[in-house]
Amino acid sequence: MRFVVYGAGAIGGTVGAQLFRHGHDVTLIARGAHYETVRDHGLRLDTPDESVTLDIPVVSRPADVKFAPGDVVLLAMKTQDTLAALAELSAAAPPEIVVACAQNGVENERLALRLFPDVYGVCVVLPAAFSEPGVIEVYLAPVTGQLDVGRYPRGDDETARSLAEAFTGATFESQARPDVMRYKYGKLLNNLGNAVEALLGPGDQGKEIVHRAREEGAACLRAAGVDAADVRPLVGRSRPVRGRRRTGGSTYQSLQRGTGAVEVDYLNGEIVLLGREHGVPTPVNELLRRLANRSAREGRAPGRMTAEEFWTALEENTGQ
Repeated sequence: MRFVVYGAGAIGGTVGAQLFRHGHDVTLIARGAHYETVRDHGLRLDTPDESVTLDIPVVSRPADVKFAPGDVVLLAMKTQDTLAALAELSAAAPPEIVVACAQNGVENERLALRLFPDVYGVCVVLPAAFSEPGVIEVYLAPVTGQLDVGRYPRGDDETARSLAEAFTGATFESQARPDVMRYKYGKLLNNLGNAVEALLGPGDQGKEIVHRAREEGAACLRAAGVDAADVRPLVGRSRPVRGRRRTGGSTYQSLQRGTGAVEVDYLNGEIVLLGREHGVPTPVNELLRRLANRSAREGRAPGRMTAEEFWTALEENTGQ
């Protein structure tokens, strides 16, 4: 199978690089300066053990890929970019391709299934960073991360097993799971802390806020009848890269790069949506969603808020 990695940032760049290094046919789709740097100088992958520069084929849009039935497209962009990305993909690719959503949240698969019949969820646990064009850092070695995969909305088949085998052979832990969305909902609960880290910075100062956000999330999933698996983060196994430790997760990195948008509408916002549908209050997740979006729109750097400021804002908004 050929892998087309659509969105070659921290996650897509790492997965694409390791698949390419282990003998798979890989094409990256990247944008702007990142595309130009990879095209002209290759993709540099920095790990705790080594730094390698890879001459991976790269294009700037799906229309530049000569797709064939059986190609696997790994979606790896943030969810707020998925709808536009899928529109471009469906205009360029045949419906017989496989679409695997290596993304946070639980909305991407639904969006993809409207356009493509063969959709797979990938539960990604992979501490990586993309902070400059052409360079990806991943903080685990020799195992790079965890990529469990299953057919969406449920089921196990030969494609899922082949994907898991490919990931396993490219330094990832991976299992084919017929109930992969249980794991993606479990990862969603973990990701509710991304906005806290982005607003307050890494550390324990936001620990109680994260706890409250996850309590709300668990209550909403129970009300909706959604079973979530226990997905353990791998950050405790992470190691420095070039003497630097990972400063923050994907939402933190988005504020750090000044992208102007973050993924919280599909993380904390997913819990807000479920709460409204099932009558469960979600004041902490709603405030996190609004504050993180405002920080992104206004170009604020991460870590500029204190826990006291958050609790004061929550009280002003809800009286709690």
